[in-house]
Parts: sequence; C-alpha cells; structure tokens
Amino acid sequence: MSQQSGGSAAVLTAHTEVHDGIEVVVVAGEIDRMTDEPLGVALDVLGRGPAGLVIDLGAVTFFGSAGVNMLVTVLRAAKAGEVPFAVIAQKPTVLRPLAITGVDAVLPLHPDLAGALAALRSVPPQRRR
Repeated sequence: MSQQSGGSAAVLTAHTEVHDGIEVVVVAGEIDRMTDEPLGVALDVLGRGPAGLVIDLGAVTFFGSAGVNMLVTVLRAAKAGEVPFAVIAQKPTVLRPLAITGVDAVLPLHPDLAGALAALRSVPPQRRR
C-alpha cells in the first residue's frame, strides 16, 4: 500500500508468516489514520482460527492513534475468538504512544519474535485451538 503524505510517498506493508500454527503479521512503514491494511490482515488471520496471532511492529516507522486503535481492536477480536495474542514492539516510535495512552498495560508486549512465540506456546492447548 502506498500513499501520499506531505508530498512524499508513505509506504505500509503487511504480510503473514506461520510459525508452527501461530500466525505472525509483520508490519512495516507508517501506521496512521489513512492506513487500515494491518487491521484487515490481522482480522482475516483471526477468522481462520489460528493457534495464536502475533503482530510484529518492529519495522514500523510511524505509529499514531490509528495504530493504537488497531491493536485494541485486534486484542478484543482475539479475546472474543479465544486466540492467544502477542505484540512485538521494541522501538520508542511504537512504545511511546502505547505508554502515553496506557494501552501498554493491557497488551501482551514482547521485544522479539522468540519471546512472543514462547509466550503463546505456553498457553494451554485448549485455549490455542
């Protein structure tokens, strides 16, 4: 997905990877009010009933309120579907807005993929589907 932002092109990509039944949505670029691709991809993944879902925000370069809202929406959908959920976030670009809004207190945040996958694998099997 490519968009114009202040005269320059803002690029956002989202793709999925599978790690032993746990789906990982890898997001790169700018998440703002004009981008909804990561939310759509994540909700599509949840609709498939995966063993778990990880949103990897390691390559996000801008993270506005739309990104915070996206994560809250995915968290709620994951809980409703009883799909274990984790978020990879290590950059201040992402962590700062989450801390300011207090959303960091309700999200299962991890600094890397290994930690996120380990946390989801530790969820009892009946909750992992």
